[in-house]
Amino acid sequence: MRVPNSVVLPVGTHVDCCQEEEVEEKRCDIMARITAMLVERKRNLAHFINNLEASEEPKFYVDQWERLKEMESCTLTILNLVVVNCTDHHDIKKLEATILKHVKNEELFPEVIRVLPPVYRQVEAAIIDISQSEEMVDHGMMDVQYLLSKLSQCKDLANLGRELLQDILRYLHRIGLVVWYEEIKHLESTVFLQPTFLITMFKLLVRYHLVQQLESIS
Repeated sequence: MRVPNSVVLPVGTHVDCCQEEEVEEKRCDIMARITAMLVERKRNLAHFINNLEASEEPKFYVDQWERLKEMESCTLTILNLVVVNCTDHHDIKKLEATILKHVKNEELFPEVIRVLPPVYRQVEAAIIDISQSEEMVDHGMMDVQYLLSKLSQCKDLANLGRELLQDILRYLHRIGLVVWYEEIKHLESTVFLQPTFLITMFKLLVRYHLVQQLESIS
């Protein structure tokens, strides 16, 4: 909701836990809730903006007003919900095909045809080599400056600067090759070259019925 021109594909899982006639009913209910949520969000933003504009000292709230106006201008495209049975490989492939179809839609993603500079591909290939090397630790965490020094040792990347590397890391973060939380102060200097490690950690820490499992331990 805070990113301009966002495209969201809702995915309903655990279809195998539902009766066949329930699936369409739940799909309609979820889409209706999403639509209502967007309407409520638009109404709330307009209300907050009007309150600031009507305040006795509006000049004191310029920053807040600008942020709210920016959020109000963010468009959000909600695609039709896709339902999947995660235990069925065919359903997973169907979801993959649906995602690829949407991503290749130039009306949804005008930048899909953008040509990247060769250095982006060179850095991407070098990072894959580093992450798959024997010296790479299991957690895949690496300091940005150390990563820059490693990449600078590669052919054709000797002149790679930190600013360009950061631009490339943002791109690689968006496509899911690495994870880089540059907006979080304590993590801005760390790159996760193996995002699957984070997934494993989250699965250990954030689990269904976790509280009940912990309470069952004597």
